[in-house]
Amino acid sequence: MGNVVTQIACGRQHTLAFTPSSGKMDSIGLGGNGQLGTRSTCNRKSPALVKGPWVASNASTDEVDPVPTSFQYVTKIGQQCQQHFFNLENADDVTIQDLQRKICTLKEEIIQKWLNYSPGRLPLEVSNEIDLVFSSASCLNGSFLSTSHPDHYSTSSKCSGVDMNMARLLFHRLIQQDHPEVTQQIAASLEKHLIPRLSSSPPDIEALRLYLTLPECPLFKDRNNYVTLTIPFAKSVISLKEAPLKVLGNWWSTFEPPVFQRLVELFKEVVVYLLQMNKVGIPSVEQRIFTCFLDTSLRLLELLNSVNERGAHIIQYDKFYIHELDDLIDIRNDYVTWIQRQMYPMGHDGVVTLCKYPFVFDAPAKTTLLQTDAVIQMQMAVDQAQMQNLSSMFLPAVESVNPCLILIVRRENIVGDTMEVLRKSKNVDYKKPLKVIFVGEEAVDAGGVRKEFFLLIMKELLDPKYGMFRYYEESRLIWFSSKTFEDFDLFNLIGVICGLAIYNLTIVELNFPVALYKKLLKKKPTLDDLKELRPDVGRSLQELLDYPEDDLEETFCLNFTITEENYGATEVLELVPNGEEINVNKSNRHDFVNAYVDYVFNTSVAPLFECFYAGFHKVCGGKVLELFQPNELQAMVIGNTNYDWTELEKSTEYKGEYWTDHPTIRLFWEVFHELPLDKKKQFLLFLTGSDRIPILGMKSLKLVIQPTGGGEHYLPVAHTCFNLLDLPKYTSRETLSEKLLQAIDHNQGFNLA
Repeated sequence: MGNVVTQIACGRQHTLAFTPSSGKMDSIGLGGNGQLGTRSTCNRKSPALVKGPWVASNASTDEVDPVPTSFQYVTKIGQQCQQHFFNLENADDVTIQDLQRKICTLKEEIIQKWLNYSPGRLPLEVSNEIDLVFSSASCLNGSFLSTSHPDHYSTSSKCSGVDMNMARLLFHRLIQQDHPEVTQQIAASLEKHLIPRLSSSPPDIEALRLYLTLPECPLFKDRNNYVTLTIPFAKSVISLKEAPLKVLGNWWSTFEPPVFQRLVELFKEVVVYLLQMNKVGIPSVEQRIFTCFLDTSLRLLELLNSVNERGAHIIQYDKFYIHELDDLIDIRNDYVTWIQRQMYPMGHDGVVTLCKYPFVFDAPAKTTLLQTDAVIQMQMAVDQAQMQNLSSMFLPAVESVNPCLILIVRRENIVGDTMEVLRKSKNVDYKKPLKVIFVGEEAVDAGGVRKEFFLLIMKELLDPKYGMFRYYEESRLIWFSSKTFEDFDLFNLIGVICGLAIYNLTIVELNFPVALYKKLLKKKPTLDDLKELRPDVGRSLQELLDYPEDDLEETFCLNFTITEENYGATEVLELVPNGEEINVNKSNRHDFVNAYVDYVFNTSVAPLFECFYAGFHKVCGGKVLELFQPNELQAMVIGNTNYDWTELEKSTEYKGEYWTDHPTIRLFWEVFHELPLDKKKQFLLFLTGSDRIPILGMKSLKLVIQPTGGGEHYLPVAHTCFNLLDLPKYTSRETLSEKLLQAIDHNQGFNLA
């Protein structure tokens, strides 16, 4: 570990080393007969101190003398250790260090030497040197050592002592297309000698350095080497014992984001490659090997994801997403297999389920999982209801039930009517398909009525007249009002409504910050969340944290006023009268900020949020929801505003006489693309029941336009259940524009003409 060793004695089964600066002798090897001199019969894989003293007693302790005046020199013959005493005042006894004898490492000079040979068969000398370096863990571990601070002498469980940039540059300098013989020799040495011999329990942390540097070699990124190099290397990593794996994780966590990202991308590409091979078709006799390869690659990505989570996100979580999964696997079938495995554990049956590694799923894939889960639960609820109804035919004590959750509501009393039904409903009823009937309206709910129901009830519940939520003008977001006088049941109802919306795949307008979705997923809101909800207060608190400590007085005033409106952190201070400033001791400013954030998002609204949380999870809890990140869950609930109007046009389908280049269709899109943004959003609301985009994107709306008879004096008609537009065959641009605007300005109600 950086100490200068001047004497080494090596045998078949023992090694001893003398370090003069500390006057210590260390031994390694077999110790069953006590031959290591450690007063123990234990074998040693790492250096153990041999009892001394090894320096003459008359040596001055005040002087720095790298070579002792006398010491015991130890030699070994077979199983025996023999100790010899030498006096270094006798010149004949001094061992002269040969500075030319060093371990062979990969550096610029030797690379240049290898590449200087003309293409063709490698000279034996060069071939042997390449094989020596790339067959030896020691040679590679001794390469690419950092010369900057902290240098390799500071190697520890937190510091690798490796210069990753040097490793990358030298590997890329060595692997050249015009020197294939060098590349082939390196690949052969790694495949046949180095990787198969890697130990699951290396003798020292310095022996772990090659686990960092090898993936920087371009050979590992070549698809032709995935099976022979990259995957076997991954197998060696995941086979490491707990202690060395922990050290490796610590070292990974110190990587710069681009270096860490390259490692993640490497094994994502391996997974994609394996899944592509599987889709093409793998012989049944090789299926077991394929499963092993896929599991190994995913387990390594899982290790990297764990490091990323612990290391305060070296890279963004979405950098682990494998966007090709939707095309490469049947996500629904994978989910069903995963659920079956959890319900009925049958041991390892040779199948890898991707759901076991949810960090690779992007938002659309997770949405597919959620939809699949909802369909399964709905079907189970329907089946249960039908079984009960069948029993009721023969058993009078068993009452029949509706296989759907039916909400019959009046527009003028939508909140009261909904609460009445939901209060009488059991938890199992929430899992049934939802059907909504507006009293006095004839439409049958095939999805469109349900969409408008969610739109109207959320608008009503969030109305300031209830005082349940506070609206923040600066962010246009809402948060729970701790001063509400409404019954807590209303908060439970809103939670149920949000859960039902997700469960029934319907977007609702709920302008909460991401902090709400963090709390639903049991994650802790931070100062960044306060900045989103209350930008001015958040910035002030950030300035407080960033202010140089040397420039602070012992106590100081915050540069914003704590009032009854924004409250304060009761854990740090008593609430102060409206308008008064407060003094905070500089030593506890971090405590104050953390407590303030906790007060806003947790303490002050705890009973309200608990009711909301309980209502939400009655409908929409479970393992699938836990796969989502907070912002992804937010997009599931309220959609997003990633409008791509060109994509909307490209993904629209046509029926009847209409087709892409029909004159009326061309007129329609010309008029539509010239509409201002607010009218385009109003059109989406008119046609789909929401002016926001589902998490799956614009193309998932799947708009359909069909012709309708009656002439140009008729308005376009929307069937929101199916995102279907009845468009009369307008021939005039002006008429089409006028009628379209008329239609989208009147978009509420369900009455059959």
